[in-house]
Amino acid sequence: MDRPGSAVLALARACHPGPTVLVTVLAVALALGTGAGGWTVAVVGAAVLAGQLSIGWSNDWIDAGRDLAAGRHDKPVVAGLVSEHVLRRASLLAAAACVPLSFAVGWRGGLAHVAAVAGGWAYNGALKASVWSWAPFAVSFGLLPIFVVLALPGHPRPAAWAVSAAALLGAGAHLANVLPDLEDDHATGVRGLAHRLGRRTSSVLAPAVLLVAGGLAVLGPAGAPDPPAWLLGALVGAIAVSAGVVAVAAPRSRLPFTLTMVVAALCCVLLVRVGDQVVLPI
Repeated sequence: MDRPGSAVLALARACHPGPTVLVTVLAVALALGTGAGGWTVAVVGAAVLAGQLSIGWSNDWIDAGRDLAAGRHDKPVVAGLVSEHVLRRASLLAAAACVPLSFAVGWRGGLAHVAAVAGGWAYNGALKASVWSWAPFAVSFGLLPIFVVLALPGHPRPAAWAVSAAALLGAGAHLANVLPDLEDDHATGVRGLAHRLGRRTSSVLAPAVLLVAGGLAVLGPAGAPDPPAWLLGALVGAIAVSAGVVAVAAPRSRLPFTLTMVVAALCCVLLVRVGDQVVLPI
């Protein structure tokens, strides 16, 4: 904590770098795919990065007490690398920066993205311990293509299939993402949807939901899917089915989580590669 470099590293760890980078890259790639100009792509990327940083830091700040109780020494607060006070300040500053960056592309897109970030905060604050834990992810991910499309000149409409695919991607990724922490969460009173369904059911449901998301990304765009789309779709199906089979046969295995994350990444690729068709004509 005494060295600035150590503090920066601790903040980087506490922001949940995997999801933060993934969502930011997805937004930027989607904006590029829609044909957005350089300034729009840069603002979209900066807004999404600020929003994701605020969500990640607020998660570790709000969960600090639970992490301490569970002995989560992989968490920077528990390890003594950063304080709750610093995380609270960082998350609020990032949220404050996110608002003007979001509205820089227009009030419609700004409202969509601020609502998406608010969903992440709602999950951190209360919904993660309820049966509705999946809802903020579904809503916030569904709002991502809406934000990107509304940032374009003329504010065109996003395709319904893209919004639905993104929402399912968020819900499926959430179910998979909590699997490694089920026991720690249960010990500290967190009982979201995955906790209530149980490890085996959640491990089967997560890739199934993502499979539907991938199917929408393949079949949703106008016209017949091209060969790469069929190939990626078949790969998504094969890996998703494999994840479900392993989950049933070996519910304590970490392999279903890993396979499901691969499916989620492939769904992102399927969505991005048809970015131009996410936009409906004005």
